[in-house]
Order: sequence, then structure tokens, then C-alpha cells
Amino acid sequence: MIEAQTIADVLVITPPRFADSRGWFSESWNGAKLASLGFTHQFVQDNHSYSAQTGTIRGLHCQIAPFVQGKLVRCVRGAIWDVAVDIRKGSPDYGTFVAVELSPANGRQLWIPGGFLHGFCTLEPDTEVIYKVTAGYDKAAERGVIWNDPDLALPWPVAADQAVLSDKDGVMPHLADCESWFTM
Repeated sequence: MIEAQTIADVLVITPPRFADSRGWFSESWNGAKLASLGFTHQFVQDNHSYSAQTGTIRGLHCQIAPFVQGKLVRCVRGAIWDVAVDIRKGSPDYGTFVAVELSPANGRQLWIPGGFLHGFCTLEPDTEVIYKVTAGYDKAAERGVIWNDPDLALPWPVAADQAVLSDKDGVMPHLADCESWFTM
């Protein structure tokens, strides 16, 4: 099932599950089936992250041309609050966000197209996230915005003094201080 969100092009994809007495089975990715529903993105890399502590924040990140990444994110252990922020200049949704809880229990995946910042906060300890990307990682193309930018006012599910951050994520610039990385 593909569900449109409040921002155009951001989607929640929930693959069907087939349950029996043993548990369940699901195709987490089936390119042909999704293409028949209009989702035709091609992926070149899978990433897997592990976060030991509740309240770990990763983001807000993106990559610029020629390595712009679309991401299909799913949580395979624990739970996350996953967020996509539209930073496409000229978009009617510029500076707004979509946030979705992802967990193994709900089986939901969030599609974040290029032109968006992406970040997440772990809601449980020992959380693992797997995401497919449409372009490989390139350090020179990597960009980011501070997770708690007051202009974005993201309602993170963790108090600022309890957030677990990397050194890099703790010193990112504010969106207002960044050049326009994407336009519509």
C-alpha cells in the first residue's frame, strides 16, 4: 500500500504481510509491484544503522547534485520517529515536514525524495534502521542542517538536553544560513 502524505512526493509504503502460526512474511521491496503502482525509483545502495540509546538523533542530512539521494527508510528493530523536511526553494511546502513512526510492528517505510532533509530519533534502545538510496554516498556532496533549528520547529520526541548526537550533527548550520541546495 502506498499512502500520500501532506507534502507531495513524500510517501508511506506499507508492504503486505502474510501471517500464519509461525509469524509473518513480507516482501520489503518488490520493484515490479511498486512500479505497477507508479513508484519507479531505482536504488544503488543499502545502508544499515544501529543506535544503542533511546533519544539518538541522526540528521538532518541530504546530498546535493550530482549525488542527490532519495531514501526509502524502514526500521527493523526498535522504533524511530522519522522526518523529512522539504528544502526545495520554490516549493509551496518549503520548510515544512512529514514525520512518521516506523517500527517492525507497523512495517511502514518512508519514501523521502531528493530535495529533502532527512533525520530520525530513536524511540527505543538498540534500534536498527535500513534504508535504500538512489545515489551512493559522496562526502563532498553531503550537507546538513542543525536538528533543532527553531525556524523548522520540529517536535522531536526527546528533550534537547537528552538528545544523543554525533559531534557533526551537533554543529550543523541553520537552514536560513544555508545556500539554496534545491529548487523546483
